[in-house]
Amino acid sequence: MESHLILIITLLLTLIALTMVSTRLGISAPIFLVIAGLGLSLLPGMPPLRVKHDLIFFILLPPLLFRAAWDTHWHEFWENRLQIGLHGVGLVIVTAGGIGLLAHLIIPGFSLAQGLLLGSIIAPPDALAATSILQKVKLPARTVTILEGESLINDATSLILFRFSLVAILSGQFSIQEAGLSFMVDSLLGIGIGCGVAGIIYLIHRFLPTDSTMDTLISLATPYLMYLTAEQVHASGVLAVVSGGLLLSYHASRLLTSQARLQMLGVWNTLTFVLNGLAFVLVGFQLPLIVSRLHPEGVSFSAAIGFGLIFSLALIGIRLACMFPVTHLTQWLHRGTGKQKADLDWQLITLTSWCGMRGVVTLASALSLPPRLLDQSHFPFLALIIFISFSVIVFTLLVQGLSLPSLIRLLPIPQFNADDRQLRSLSTRLAGRALQHIETNYPQEATTLTSFIRQREKYEAIVSQPQRHPIGEVVKQASAEMRYRRLRQELLTVQREELHRLRRTNQYSDGLIRQKEYELDLEQMTIS
Repeated sequence: MESHLILIITLLLTLIALTMVSTRLGISAPIFLVIAGLGLSLLPGMPPLRVKHDLIFFILLPPLLFRAAWDTHWHEFWENRLQIGLHGVGLVIVTAGGIGLLAHLIIPGFSLAQGLLLGSIIAPPDALAATSILQKVKLPARTVTILEGESLINDATSLILFRFSLVAILSGQFSIQEAGLSFMVDSLLGIGIGCGVAGIIYLIHRFLPTDSTMDTLISLATPYLMYLTAEQVHASGVLAVVSGGLLLSYHASRLLTSQARLQMLGVWNTLTFVLNGLAFVLVGFQLPLIVSRLHPEGVSFSAAIGFGLIFSLALIGIRLACMFPVTHLTQWLHRGTGKQKADLDWQLITLTSWCGMRGVVTLASALSLPPRLLDQSHFPFLALIIFISFSVIVFTLLVQGLSLPSLIRLLPIPQFNADDRQLRSLSTRLAGRALQHIETNYPQEATTLTSFIRQREKYEAIVSQPQRHPIGEVVKQASAEMRYRRLRQELLTVQREELHRLRRTNQYSDGLIRQKEYELDLEQMTIS
């Protein structure tokens, strides 16, 4: 137990140090963490880091999927559901099928079921590595929504494919009809369980006394509760977490206090940082151990390297080949329904096509493979499957990740300021609602008391010159006057009410709504 604790603390300290160095060097953290993990594993005297296959999947995926669902901008997600669905479902199925067939053809003794298993493991791109680089580029909200929505859906799709492929290999039996029926039942049951658990959590927040600490603990337990409940009845735990997370995210602004939202944000940022960071370090640490297991399977290291390179290039090629047709198909289908959207520029399609780095889901799926089949025989080509998966992660992070900034500079990426305009408009609307409250309820104080005048002038400045108002401004002076404190509280309340009303109108994106909500939460903390 003591050695495990020392190992955990050492890994956390290593993660912190490596992240600081990557920030200092200007290298994307996932890329640097993989390289550093590999380098550390090669140090003399470094003990091998062994991970239990049945724990890695459970520890990593539920909270990361829940956080991704929680951060999804629901209205934008729904508006772009067609393209997100084609990317997250269609492209993943095509990729998994193509990789499975290729593996069956070029790897001696590799069955089609094993090929589909490999394809389902390495099919889903990870948005984390891409967004850590793209955050420096001002992309249109729709492009960001598609990338993040695709990441959420393709994780669920690939993990469902992974589950059925693994069952087929473990049992040695597979029926396309039974698999299709089981897929539908498990998916619908998983979604139902996720929404059901989310409904219970909703009622707890709504009717039981909780504080910010309790709310945070509930949020940490929720994804595991959804996942375990679904898995106990052999439903899709992945879809349970995703659907439940989306449902709770939609109602979060009404259920949680400002203090709870701020506290949860800090805790979840820390948790996802640790889980993602340790996952990428783990890739580097595990590579030497996996290499040592290749020879007993009759696979040379050079052959494994060749397979890793072939499948990495195949993944990139499939995504590049499919992205333009999928985008044009989406536009054609929108024209058919009379809901045509603005076409994405070819530069943005190219950029999206290159954002195919693999990451945590591929890692968790590969490491969760059991060492033996149901008849206790060794899992066929286990080390090779894991090695190819790790090779794909490393290759895509290094090649696509490191070249992405250069691609951004080469492509004439148009700069967008639509979000800035919407944010100014939203700030003006909220300030106007606050001014209306002051004029209606405090007409005399607003012209005679200094503190009230200051508040009135603050909002008047936003309304009259919104383009000059610094976003995120927080009132720093704390007043001992009770009426001034009451005014500030009331102004925040009326702005939140206006924000909730505007959320229902869909005039502004969820991202901007949440940004303003966060600013109001920060100001609320100065009162509390």
